[in-house]
Amino acid sequence: MTVRSSLPPRPWFPPVLRWGLVGIAAIGLSLWTTGVFQQEVLNPRGLPQLARFFAAALQPDFSADFLYLTWTATQITLAYAVCGTTLSIGFGLIGGLLCCEIWWLAWFPHHAFPRNLRTLLRAGLAVPRAIHELIWGLFFVNIFGLDPLVGILAIAVPYSAIVAKVFSDLLDETPRQPLITLLNSGVAPPIAFLYTLLPQAFLNLLSYSFYRFECSIRSAAVLGIIGAGGLGYQILLSLQSLRYEQLWTLFLALFLLTGSVDLTSALLRQRLGSPSRLDLNWRRQAVSQSPTPPFSNQQVSQFWWQHRPTIAILMSLWFIPFCFWTVQADFSKLWSRRTLTLLQDIGQSVWPPIVSPDQFGLLLKLSGQTIAMSILAIALAGLGGIVLSFPAAHNFLLPGSFLSHSRQHWFHRSLAWVGYVATRSLLLIARAIPAPIWALVVLFVVFPGTLPGAIALGLHNMGILGRLMAEVNENLNQRPLVALKSQGAPASLVFLYGVLPLTLTRFLAYILYRWEVCTRETVIVGLVGAGGLGRLLTEQLSSFAYQQVLVTLGCFVLLTFAVDWVSGAARRSLR
Repeated sequence: MTVRSSLPPRPWFPPVLRWGLVGIAAIGLSLWTTGVFQQEVLNPRGLPQLARFFAAALQPDFSADFLYLTWTATQITLAYAVCGTTLSIGFGLIGGLLCCEIWWLAWFPHHAFPRNLRTLLRAGLAVPRAIHELIWGLFFVNIFGLDPLVGILAIAVPYSAIVAKVFSDLLDETPRQPLITLLNSGVAPPIAFLYTLLPQAFLNLLSYSFYRFECSIRSAAVLGIIGAGGLGYQILLSLQSLRYEQLWTLFLALFLLTGSVDLTSALLRQRLGSPSRLDLNWRRQAVSQSPTPPFSNQQVSQFWWQHRPTIAILMSLWFIPFCFWTVQADFSKLWSRRTLTLLQDIGQSVWPPIVSPDQFGLLLKLSGQTIAMSILAIALAGLGGIVLSFPAAHNFLLPGSFLSHSRQHWFHRSLAWVGYVATRSLLLIARAIPAPIWALVVLFVVFPGTLPGAIALGLHNMGILGRLMAEVNENLNQRPLVALKSQGAPASLVFLYGVLPLTLTRFLAYILYRWEVCTRETVIVGLVGAGGLGRLLTEQLSSFAYQQVLVTLGCFVLLTFAVDWVSGAARRSLR
């Protein structure tokens, strides 16, 4: 008698192999698009300037006047990030509730109209999410001038849409049984949400809020390029005037600010029991965990009582208004008559959009360059992030880790610590320096085009991906790895058969997620001459061709939607 296996048949063409071949083909086609194999791309005449740029790192400007200027610019950048994050978290939480499925099911369990409204809201939020904050900043400059309100709104508008989407996904993936129990008992939906779903999702919501705050720091620095002030503005001035000593002083301030926020976020998340700042496997977590709420009301109360959060709350209540006071934004401009008049003028100047046959062909060509730039950037960032994530994890090569020898010579222990600190510092430098600044540096030695933009975006996102992947490595379940090692397996086999199978799927999920972000960020390197749709957008904005600007932005939004769809399909098939 033949026994049939209950396991489903293995596919002859696994999704990992299929998407891997697609990715390799896309990278090769993108390299061909940049002209690497057809024309000269390197500019050796810029090597002396590049050497001078890096040599200035050894002698930054520490004069009293410039240190005071750097301190003031750092305060402005931090204040912009705090104000933008505060507004985006507030509006994002409201939008997340309105966009999540369980909210409408709780209010209208037997009606289809609210679900259609939810779909419409999610589609509406996709538009501000797809447009980069620098483009929002340029738009608001035309309305409010160089008011600090521009920097706050440029962060708050797209980030509110991003936070709303992520929060809605988090709430929908949270176990619903406690909420359903209270609703069946007659409890009003807002009260039921407050006592069940929100406490369960609290850790993930808080972790993502801190991750978004770290992103706001980088965005606030980028917005300085359009005159919003802060470190980004001073960095641009120093770079344009070739004062590299001052530039590295500003870089050091940006490194310290980014590193301090990163360290504070990591310590708080570790204290709360949420070591990962960005988890893309919410559905898997919800299934694998027990039906007991992972963070009950009793645990919340016990934590706040033991760790005395009153101090943190009071500090937040003081620090957030202080940042708004520091920025001195004139919020009355939001409802002034002049703002309404300018909005009407802009609306009349952009409509109807104009697309000539020549412009249509140019848009197709530049769209291909933009996609090629994002693919090359994420390939560089993903490969570099994977390689650097292992020495950047404290549980891999440091003394006492599962891949280190039990009896190491003091030289090897010292070398491991040097590698750990150097890798962490490299990732911090890569993600702290804004992508447009990286693009200007790369343009010293690479001719203008899509390649310098791809390198700049790749370096910047390598720092972000490397840090996220290092957290994945640090949060690994080490019991199967220790078991392999105890059986006599060498470190190389433990890595190949134990570490990579546990981390590769998460790495690919992060890479695909950052590809969506890379596509949005191609516009900011295009603004400094790196090619793609961003270069065209700069020319149209400088010539006040708003009808063509609307067409270019629409093309860019469609590209972002397409990348979002491909990335989502790939992540779902790789789960």
